[in-house]
Amino acid sequence: MFLLCTPKKGLVSFFAAIAALMTVPTFAQSSNAWPTKPIKIIVGYSAGGATDVLTRLVSVSMGNTLGQSIVVENRPGANSNVGAEIVAHSTPDGYTLYAFSIANTINATLYPKLSYDPIKDFEPIGMIAKIPNILVVNPGLPVKTVAEYVRYAKDSKDGVTFASSGSGSSIHLSGEMFTMQSKIQMLHIPYKGSAPAVTDLLGGQVESMFDNAPSALPHIQSGKLRPIAVTSAQRSPFLPEVPTISESGYPGFDVQSWFALVAPAGTPKPIIKQLNAALNKALNSPEVRQRLQDLAATPEPGTPEKMAAFEATEVKRWREVVKASGAKAE
Repeated sequence: MFLLCTPKKGLVSFFAAIAALMTVPTFAQSSNAWPTKPIKIIVGYSAGGATDVLTRLVSVSMGNTLGQSIVVENRPGANSNVGAEIVAHSTPDGYTLYAFSIANTINATLYPKLSYDPIKDFEPIGMIAKIPNILVVNPGLPVKTVAEYVRYAKDSKDGVTFASSGSGSSIHLSGEMFTMQSKIQMLHIPYKGSAPAVTDLLGGQVESMFDNAPSALPHIQSGKLRPIAVTSAQRSPFLPEVPTISESGYPGFDVQSWFALVAPAGTPKPIIKQLNAALNKALNSPEVRQRLQDLAATPEPGTPEKMAAFEATEVKRWREVVKASGAKAE
């Protein structure tokens, strides 16, 4: 995942200290009285990444609506599986939530054995936002369009190289999906994170990358990377002159990193309803929408049912891509 600004640690420590003083809740507690103490959202990545930043952004507004502070706790490891497992096995009382993302629907196939089910063990609360990827190339590569990119790969003896933040990441699988549709030869070069991948792309060690928009945009604006196409179904308002892959000859191509909130399976429906209402209120507030725009993210307010249907579609879609690409968990 790409890096963004890290929130103030003092505020997080303050909320964490409050949470530590609270007693363990009784499950028999009426949902009508909920919430009576701080809520915890576990993020499966380190502080400063997209999942962390977006979760913290909506958590402040949600806490104000619910009348309780919301503590964001980072539990990184195994491509977010460590944090997911903790929440999946937590008491379903609405006080422990999880920042669900595209990675979890990919992990359902990428990891042959998980101690949790990404669909059955969670109750969807709602989507937070989507962020498109951008097909970018080193300016030294003689291509400016998707058609030229494909032609270059076909004419090159070894095809075209593309970097990613790691095997099985959405950045990697964006490239694999394009390989499947375009039938060109592409050599995947995995890195341990987006930052070193971008560094080598800038240096010309690799030729291209399907990078997350917030990571790629500064280098595009400085002229150090050339945008070829965006992976979302519609053009990005941040790069309105750059076409989509779909309109460049591959209709239906739509890949975006996305972020959501879930609770453990069995969480009472009235609590899910309250959380969903608080999340949608946050996503509709001018302050949050402006901040999301600054992060190249599109807010996605909606219902738990809509998110459940989307999740199921994503698991199926990425199962096909993971199997076809032969991607393995690192």
